[in-house]
Amino acid sequence: MESQNPALLIRGLRFRYGPGSSANNGAANSHPWVVDVRALDLAPAEQLLLTGSSGCGKSTLLSLIAGLLEPQGGAVVVAGQNVHALAGARRDLFRGRHIGMIFQTFNLLHGFSALENVMAAFLFSGVPARQHRSRAAALLRHLGIERMDADPDSLSVGQQQRVAVARALACNPVLVLADEPTASLDPENSAAAIGLIQSACREKGAALLCVSHDPSVASRFERVKAFGDLNPTDSFAISATPR
Repeated sequence: MESQNPALLIRGLRFRYGPGSSANNGAANSHPWVVDVRALDLAPAEQLLLTGSSGCGKSTLLSLIAGLLEPQGGAVVVAGQNVHALAGARRDLFRGRHIGMIFQTFNLLHGFSALENVMAAFLFSGVPARQHRSRAAALLRHLGIERMDADPDSLSVGQQQRVAVARALACNPVLVLADEPTASLDPENSAAAIGLIQSACREKGAALLCVSHDPSVASRFERVKAFGDLNPTDSFAISATPR
Protein backbone atom coordinates (compact mmCIF):
# COMPACT_ATOMS: atom_id res chain seq x y z
CA MET A 1 0.00 0.00 0.00
CA GLU A 2 3.03 2.26 0.25
CA SER A 3 3.20 2.80 -3.52
CA GLN A 4 1.85 6.06 -4.90
CA ASN A 5 0.81 4.31 -8.11
CA PRO A 6 -2.93 4.20 -8.77
CA ALA A 7 -4.49 1.02 -7.45
CA LEU A 8 -6.02 0.57 -10.91
CA LEU A 9 -5.41 2.27 -14.24
CA ILE A 10 -7.16 1.23 -17.47
CA ARG A 11 -6.43 2.67 -20.88
CA GLY A 12 -8.10 1.71 -24.17
CA LEU A 13 -9.33 -1.66 -22.92
CA ARG A 14 -11.30 -3.68 -25.48
CA PHE A 15 -12.78 -7.16 -25.35
CA ARG A 16 -15.37 -9.16 -27.27
CA TYR A 17 -16.41 -12.77 -27.54
CA GLY A 18 -16.77 -14.77 -30.73
CA PRO A 19 -14.59 -16.17 -33.53
CA GLY A 20 -11.34 -14.32 -34.01
CA SER A 21 -11.62 -12.69 -30.60
CA SER A 22 -8.22 -13.82 -29.34
CA ALA A 23 -5.84 -11.01 -28.53
CA ASN A 24 -3.34 -12.63 -30.90
CA ASN A 25 -5.84 -13.26 -33.68
CA GLY A 26 -6.17 -10.56 -36.28
CA ALA A 27 -9.19 -12.13 -38.01
CA ALA A 28 -12.13 -9.87 -38.72
CA ASN A 29 -14.86 -10.03 -36.10
CA SER A 30 -18.28 -8.49 -36.45
CA HIS A 31 -19.26 -9.13 -32.84
CA PRO A 32 -19.76 -5.95 -30.78
CA TRP A 33 -17.31 -4.98 -28.10
CA VAL A 34 -18.46 -6.26 -24.71
CA VAL A 35 -15.94 -4.02 -22.97
CA ASP A 36 -14.62 -0.83 -24.55
CA VAL A 37 -13.20 1.38 -21.81
CA ARG A 38 -11.19 4.45 -22.79
CA ALA A 39 -10.00 5.33 -19.28
CA LEU A 40 -10.66 4.31 -15.71
CA ASP A 41 -8.51 5.19 -12.70
CA LEU A 42 -8.89 4.15 -9.09
CA ALA A 43 -6.70 5.71 -6.41
CA PRO A 44 -5.27 3.74 -3.48
CA ALA A 45 -8.04 2.98 -0.95
CA GLU A 46 -10.69 4.59 -3.19
CA GLN A 47 -14.09 2.91 -3.55
CA LEU A 48 -16.09 2.92 -6.78
CA LEU A 49 -19.40 1.34 -7.72
CA LEU A 50 -20.17 0.51 -11.35
CA THR A 51 -23.87 0.06 -11.99
CA GLY A 52 -25.56 -1.63 -14.93
CA SER A 53 -28.07 -4.28 -15.88
CA SER A 54 -27.27 -7.99 -15.83
CA GLY A 55 -25.36 -9.11 -18.89
CA CYS A 56 -23.97 -5.71 -19.85
CA GLY A 57 -20.32 -6.75 -19.34
CA LYS A 58 -19.57 -5.78 -15.73
CA SER A 59 -18.32 -9.24 -14.74
CA THR A 60 -16.30 -9.46 -17.95
CA LEU A 61 -14.55 -6.22 -17.01
CA LEU A 62 -13.60 -7.62 -13.60
CA SER A 63 -12.24 -10.80 -15.23
CA LEU A 64 -10.10 -8.65 -17.52
CA ILE A 65 -8.78 -6.63 -14.58
CA ALA A 66 -7.90 -9.84 -12.72
CA GLY A 67 -6.14 -11.24 -15.77
CA LEU A 68 -8.58 -14.13 -16.14
CA LEU A 69 -9.47 -13.03 -19.69
CA GLU A 70 -7.22 -11.64 -22.43
CA PRO A 71 -8.27 -8.33 -24.02
CA GLN A 72 -8.04 -7.54 -27.72
CA GLY A 73 -6.41 -4.23 -26.88
CA GLY A 74 -5.45 -1.79 -24.17
CA ALA A 75 -3.80 -2.00 -20.78
CA VAL A 76 -4.84 -2.92 -17.24
CA VAL A 77 -2.32 -1.68 -14.68
CA VAL A 78 -2.64 -2.65 -11.02
CA ALA A 79 -0.23 -1.04 -8.55
CA GLY A 80 2.09 -0.08 -11.42
CA GLN A 81 2.11 -3.50 -13.08
CA ASN A 82 0.51 -4.20 -16.45
CA VAL A 83 -1.41 -7.36 -15.59
CA HIS A 84 -1.46 -8.71 -19.15
CA ALA A 85 2.29 -8.29 -19.54
CA LEU A 86 2.59 -11.20 -17.11
CA ALA A 87 1.92 -14.79 -18.11
CA GLY A 88 1.26 -18.13 -16.45
CA ALA A 89 2.51 -18.55 -12.91
CA ARG A 90 3.84 -14.97 -12.75
CA ARG A 91 0.36 -13.58 -13.36
CA ASP A 92 -1.19 -16.02 -10.86
CA LEU A 93 1.34 -14.95 -8.25
CA PHE A 94 0.73 -11.26 -8.91
CA ARG A 95 -3.03 -11.75 -8.67
CA GLY A 96 -2.68 -13.68 -5.43
CA ARG A 97 -0.55 -10.97 -3.86
CA HIS A 98 -2.30 -7.84 -5.10
CA ILE A 99 -5.92 -8.55 -6.10
CA GLY A 100 -8.73 -9.82 -3.87
CA MET A 101 -11.95 -11.12 -5.41
CA ILE A 102 -15.46 -11.43 -3.95
CA PHE A 103 -17.96 -13.35 -6.07
CA GLN A 104 -21.75 -13.17 -6.08
CA THR A 105 -21.99 -16.89 -5.24
CA PHE A 106 -19.04 -16.65 -2.79
CA ASN A 107 -17.19 -19.52 -4.58
CA LEU A 108 -16.19 -21.09 -1.27
CA LEU A 109 -14.51 -24.49 -1.43
CA HIS A 110 -16.93 -27.21 -0.33
CA GLY A 111 -15.42 -29.92 1.82
CA PHE A 112 -12.99 -27.41 3.30
CA SER A 113 -13.50 -25.53 6.54
CA ALA A 114 -13.98 -21.79 6.77
CA LEU A 115 -10.39 -21.54 8.00
CA GLU A 116 -9.06 -23.64 5.12
CA ASN A 117 -10.97 -21.49 2.63
CA VAL A 118 -9.14 -18.41 3.85
CA MET A 119 -5.81 -20.24 4.03
CA ALA A 120 -6.23 -21.12 0.35
CA ALA A 121 -5.73 -17.43 -0.47
CA PHE A 122 -2.12 -17.68 0.70
CA LEU A 123 -1.14 -20.33 -1.86
CA PHE A 124 -0.04 -17.68 -4.38
CA SER A 125 0.85 -14.99 -1.86
CA GLY A 126 4.44 -15.55 -0.88
CA VAL A 127 3.38 -15.58 2.80
CA PRO A 128 5.39 -18.25 4.68
CA ALA A 129 3.34 -21.42 5.17
CA ARG A 130 3.91 -21.36 8.93
CA GLN A 131 1.89 -18.12 9.11
CA HIS A 132 -1.11 -19.22 7.04
CA ARG A 133 -3.22 -20.70 9.82
CA SER A 134 -2.64 -17.97 12.39
CA ARG A 135 -3.22 -15.13 9.92
CA ALA A 136 -6.39 -16.71 8.54
CA ALA A 137 -7.73 -17.36 12.04
CA ALA A 138 -7.03 -13.81 13.16
CA LEU A 139 -8.87 -12.35 10.17
CA LEU A 140 -11.88 -14.63 10.59
CA ARG A 141 -12.06 -13.79 14.25
CA HIS A 142 -11.88 -10.09 13.45
CA LEU A 143 -14.83 -10.52 11.07
CA GLY A 144 -16.89 -12.34 13.66
CA ILE A 145 -16.45 -15.96 12.57
CA GLU A 146 -15.83 -18.22 15.55
CA ARG A 147 -16.76 -21.58 13.96
CA MET A 148 -13.62 -21.68 11.88
CA ASP A 149 -13.62 -25.47 11.51
CA ALA A 150 -17.18 -25.52 10.15
CA ASP A 151 -17.92 -26.39 6.54
CA PRO A 152 -19.22 -23.27 4.75
CA ASP A 153 -22.47 -25.12 3.94
CA SER A 154 -23.28 -25.22 7.66
CA LEU A 155 -22.87 -21.45 8.03
CA SER A 156 -25.52 -18.83 7.45
CA VAL A 157 -25.46 -16.84 4.22
CA GLY A 158 -24.18 -13.81 6.11
CA GLN A 159 -21.39 -15.86 7.67
CA GLN A 160 -20.43 -17.29 4.29
CA GLN A 161 -20.15 -13.73 3.02
CA ARG A 162 -17.77 -12.92 5.87
CA VAL A 163 -15.60 -15.91 5.01
CA ALA A 164 -15.51 -14.75 1.39
CA VAL A 165 -14.48 -11.26 2.48
CA ALA A 166 -11.79 -12.68 4.74
CA ARG A 167 -10.39 -14.71 1.87
CA ALA A 168 -10.37 -11.70 -0.46
CA LEU A 169 -8.48 -9.56 2.07
CA ALA A 170 -6.17 -12.21 3.50
CA CYS A 171 -3.12 -11.12 1.49
CA ASN A 172 -3.57 -7.38 2.05
CA PRO A 173 -4.41 -6.70 -1.61
CA VAL A 174 -4.02 -3.35 -3.32
CA LEU A 175 -7.33 -3.85 -5.11
CA VAL A 176 -10.53 -5.76 -4.25
CA LEU A 177 -12.98 -6.67 -7.02
CA ALA A 178 -16.55 -7.38 -5.87
CA ASP A 179 -18.88 -8.94 -8.44
CA GLU A 180 -22.56 -8.48 -7.51
CA PRO A 181 -21.76 -9.24 -3.84
CA THR A 182 -25.40 -8.81 -2.74
CA ALA A 183 -27.04 -10.86 -5.51
CA SER A 184 -27.82 -13.83 -3.27
CA LEU A 185 -28.72 -11.85 -0.15
CA ASP A 186 -31.97 -10.46 1.23
CA PRO A 187 -32.17 -6.66 1.76
CA GLU A 188 -31.10 -6.80 5.42
CA ASN A 189 -28.08 -9.01 4.74
CA SER A 190 -27.33 -7.01 1.59
CA ALA A 191 -26.83 -3.77 3.52
CA ALA A 192 -24.72 -5.54 6.13
CA ALA A 193 -22.58 -7.22 3.46
CA ILE A 194 -21.77 -4.01 1.60
CA GLY A 195 -20.96 -2.28 4.88
CA LEU A 196 -18.68 -5.15 5.84
CA ILE A 197 -16.85 -5.13 2.51
CA GLN A 198 -16.36 -1.38 2.56
CA SER A 199 -15.16 -1.21 6.16
CA ALA A 200 -12.83 -4.19 5.74
CA CYS A 201 -11.27 -2.61 2.64
CA ARG A 202 -10.79 0.67 4.50
CA GLU A 203 -9.06 -1.13 7.36
CA LYS A 204 -6.71 -2.86 4.93
CA GLY A 205 -6.18 0.25 2.81
CA ALA A 206 -7.41 -1.61 -0.27
CA ALA A 207 -9.16 0.08 -3.19
CA LEU A 208 -12.60 -1.38 -3.93
CA LEU A 209 -14.23 -1.77 -7.35
CA CYS A 210 -17.74 -3.12 -6.93
CA VAL A 211 -20.14 -3.91 -9.78
CA SER A 212 -23.84 -4.32 -9.13
CA HIS A 213 -27.30 -3.92 -10.62
CA ASP A 214 -28.81 -3.63 -7.10
CA PRO A 215 -30.11 -0.03 -6.82
CA SER A 216 -29.89 -0.10 -3.02
CA VAL A 217 -26.10 -0.40 -3.15
CA ALA A 218 -25.55 2.97 -4.84
CA SER A 219 -26.38 5.04 -1.77
CA ARG A 220 -23.44 3.52 0.10
CA PHE A 221 -20.80 4.76 -2.34
CA GLU A 222 -19.53 8.31 -2.76
CA ARG A 223 -18.38 7.52 -6.29
CA VAL A 224 -20.83 5.80 -8.63
CA LYS A 225 -20.57 5.35 -12.39
CA ALA A 226 -23.03 3.81 -14.84
CA PHE A 227 -21.45 1.06 -16.92
CA GLY A 228 -23.79 1.13 -19.88
CA ASP A 229 -25.01 4.67 -20.42
CA LEU A 230 -24.54 4.31 -24.19
CA ASN A 231 -25.89 1.76 -26.64
CA PRO A 232 -24.06 -1.52 -25.88
CA THR A 233 -23.17 -1.86 -29.57
CA ASP A 234 -21.24 1.40 -29.40
CA SER A 235 -18.01 2.24 -27.64
CA PHE A 236 -18.46 3.50 -24.12
CA ALA A 237 -16.03 5.24 -21.84
CA ILE A 238 -15.95 5.28 -18.06
CA SER A 239 -14.79 8.63 -16.78
CA ALA A 240 -12.31 8.82 -13.95
CA THR A 241 -14.06 11.90 -12.56
CA PRO A 242 -16.03 11.34 -9.32
CA ARG A 243 -19.67 12.31 -9.44
